Order: sequence, then C-alpha cells, then structure tokens
Amino acid sequence: MKKALFQLHIAVFLAGFTGVLGRLISLNELFLVWYRLLFAIILLWILKYFFFKSEIKLIHKSRLTLLLTGALVALHWVFFYGSIKYSNISVGLVCFSSIGFFTAILEPLLIKRKLIFSEVFFGLMGMIGIYCIFHFNPKFSIGIVLGLISSLLAVLFTIINKQLLKTITSFDVSLFEFTGGFFTLSIILPFYFYFLPSLNFIPTFQDLGWLMILSVFCTVLAFNLSSSALKKVSSFTVNLTFTLEPVYGILLAFMVYKEYNEMHSGVYLGIVIILISVFLQNLLVWKSKTHA
Repeated sequence: MKKALFQLHIAVFLAGFTGVLGRLISLNELFLVWYRLLFAIILLWILKYFFFKSEIKLIHKSRLTLLLTGALVALHWVFFYGSIKYSNISVGLVCFSSIGFFTAILEPLLIKRKLIFSEVFFGLMGMIGIYCIFHFNPKFSIGIVLGLISSLLAVLFTIINKQLLKTITSFDVSLFEFTGGFFTLSIILPFYFYFLPSLNFIPTFQDLGWLMILSVFCTVLAFNLSSSALKKVSSFTVNLTFTLEPVYGILLAFMVYKEYNEMHSGVYLGIVIILISVFLQNLLVWKSKTHA
C-alpha cells in the first residue's frame, strides 16, 4: 500500500509538468496529443519487443475495451490541452482539480458501489479549493468548459482501468490504450484539420525535444506508475491525489510564465485546501491495510 502511494505521488509530480510542456510546444492540441501518443507507443512497442517478449494473452473483448478506453484517454488530453490553449495553464489545471469530486459521485453510479461520505467530503474540499484558486473570468469560459470535459473523461477511463487492471498488467494497459488513442486521433485528424485548419502541424526541433520529454516521462512512466498504484488503491484516491497536479503545474506556470499576474490572492488558500484534502485521504489509505 505504501509503495502504491509513493508510485502515485511520483506519477502526479511528473504529470504536473504537462501543462507547462503543453504551452511550450507550439502545435495545437490535437497534433500535440497525436505526436505525444506516437512517440509513446513507439517506445512501448520497442520495450515490449526487447524486454517483455512474452506473448500478449488477451481475449478479444479485453483488447477492444482497451482500445476504446484509449480513445477516452486521448480525448481527455486533447480537451486538457485545448483548455490550456484557449485560456492559460492555470485555468486548465484548476478545472482538472474537479476530478476528485466527479469520481466520488460517478464511481458509485458506474460500478454500483455504496456512496462513501468521506470521498464526497474530500471531493467537495477539492472543489472549494478550485473556487478559491481561481475567480473564473468570463474571457476564460471556453477554456473552463474544455477543462471540465477533460476531467469527466479522466474519471471515466480511470474507473474503467481500475477494473481492467485486475487481470491485465499496467504495461499492457498502457500499450493498448495508447495505441487505441493514437488510431482514434488519426481518424479524427483530417476532419479536425478541415474545420480548424492549422498552419503549424510539423513540430520544430525544439518541439521534438519537449515532445520526447512529455512522451517518455509524463506519459509512459507516469501512466504506468499511476496504473500500478491503481491496483492497490481506489479510483477516488488516485483521482483525488491527481488534484495535486494543478498545484505543481500552477507553481511551475507562476515561475515560467508569471501567471500569478492573472490570479488573485485566493490561490494560496485554494492550494492549502487541496493539499489538506489530499493529505487526509492519503492518510486514511496509508493507515488502512485494505483497499481504499
């Protein structure tokens, strides 16, 4: 259990860099995620061929579920980076903090389990933290909507993965889901390019460097660590802990882009509230020797 929580927090820390990297990369949101997945699946298939040579034994239904879940993962990232591109890093990350609350409400409905009061309470704390962090400005309305859709998609694929990881390794989950996400975006790409044409669809040399960091550390490594943790802790605990991603990301945005000029003093109170909610939930899991 302690190892799972450690893996989870490392994954969240790595994920905290995705917002700044998304801003640094000049590509639009769909091309950015398409290249991110392309590099990630190339790395994963190389690792599978050279280091994990055992045959992938998955029934047809499991493979189909993984590929379709990968579509949710890919679309989650597209909406997330769209939120950043149409507003700023802080808005996109703050909206992502709603993931804890959405999980507390949706997971009991989707897997037919009992509603847990502590999860709803900590989820609400996270939502209060969001409100305090950012006094939403009407000019960021598109970014806010995209960010909330991104959070809902993240909740859905995390709940599905919790069930898949009972019988499938985290590596194979990553491999097939990223592959499914890549092919999904490849199908969408021509339509997206037609309706939202972009002159910038080939990454620059600098973009390639950032994309490699994003793909290797913030995608392959972070996704596998969070998937491994998901085998031991609940979907809610994973998603609530991921509300720390905005805290890390916003602090990085402050340092790199000085976005604190667009934020009011309530951001500090909001960060403290989110930290308290995550700390209390992780403390409960840490003390428990059963699944959260």
